[in-house]
Amino acid sequence: MKRTLLILALLVAVSVAVFLATRRSAPPDSPFAKAKTETLVSVLSTNGKTEPVEWAPVHAERAGRISRIAVTRGQSVAAGTVLALLEDGATAAMLASAQARLEQARAEVATLERGGRAAELADIETTLQRIAAERAAAQRELAALERLVAKQAAPRAELDIAKDRLAQLDAQATAQQIRRKALVGQGDLTVAQARVRDAEAAIAQARRQMELASIRAPRAGVVYDLPAREGAWLEAGGLVARIGEMARLRVTVYIDEPDLGRVKKGLPVTVTWDALQGREWLGVVDQVPAQVIALGTRQVGEVVTVADNPKLDLPPGANINARIRAQVVEGALTIPKAALRRENGELGVFVLQSGRVAWRPVQVGISSETRAEIRSGLKSGDLVALPSDRSLAVGQELTPTEQ
Repeated sequence: MKRTLLILALLVAVSVAVFLATRRSAPPDSPFAKAKTETLVSVLSTNGKTEPVEWAPVHAERAGRISRIAVTRGQSVAAGTVLALLEDGATAAMLASAQARLEQARAEVATLERGGRAAELADIETTLQRIAAERAAAQRELAALERLVAKQAAPRAELDIAKDRLAQLDAQATAQQIRRKALVGQGDLTVAQARVRDAEAAIAQARRQMELASIRAPRAGVVYDLPAREGAWLEAGGLVARIGEMARLRVTVYIDEPDLGRVKKGLPVTVTWDALQGREWLGVVDQVPAQVIALGTRQVGEVVTVADNPKLDLPPGANINARIRAQVVEGALTIPKAALRRENGELGVFVLQSGRVAWRPVQVGISSETRAEIRSGLKSGDLVALPSDRSLAVGQELTPTEQ
């Protein structure tokens, strides 16, 4: 019995020794991934900003203090809707003054067109009628005296007095005619008519100023920007609001210079906004850039895309994220982009061959955010090394742990 137990103890000790020796000599673990065939979508991820495709700024045409803002930001308005009102007390006073001047000028024109003031004309007319009656009587008396003098029945002195009387009446009638003409001087009517036109122009100007005090929407759309504030002074030409069509947005995205060759008109675009997690807006590339500009430390081209905004929930001026679907390759051999390395200026990967690390130069094609197309240098199923804390060397033995 003791001998049997001793043999068992020796067997256990030998097994443990063999296990420990085997464990100490096993290659270390390292993460690897398999090259595989799949459909690869090349996506350019970047950032950008939104604005309406169609929009119009609203500027004040006259200076004034804003008495009321009649709309709110995000409100839909029709063309002609009042957006803001300016204080207008002085203009109302100007209008009342101009209307009073117009009434006075029109009355003066009417008086002059009648030949003068009615009371003076009536007085002249009455005087002329009296003179005419007296002249008719004097004419009859003169005729009678002429007959009597001819018969020597009346002295000639009486005839001379009668003639003088008739001459005096004619002189009075002439004086009244001159007086009537003097009521309307040369150019008086022209001056009065000019006063009418001046008053009418002042009224039109005052009414125009009153109209301009009501700042209206030049087009239908959504008030997406409203910098004006009640009580603030607004200079002529000052910005009151921006109104745009929100159902479609222009999205300007910034593509790094090396990737610009992959961008073409009509490519699909997906837009996301951090403020609304889970929402996506779809669009297409509308314009490719004509130049490259500096954006901070980047050299970029401004690519203009157009995205649909059917719920009107993506506002203009939003800082967005964009993904442009640049190219699709069916049956592409792909590996994780993280597996690509550059050694001595050569692009390649570390592969596992018969349990040992080998260097394999590769030629890459398109890439997505996480995977790259391998056009030569690998085959499906090859294991490629992924980044880890372990340094790799050609010929090194490793135990792969697939990721």
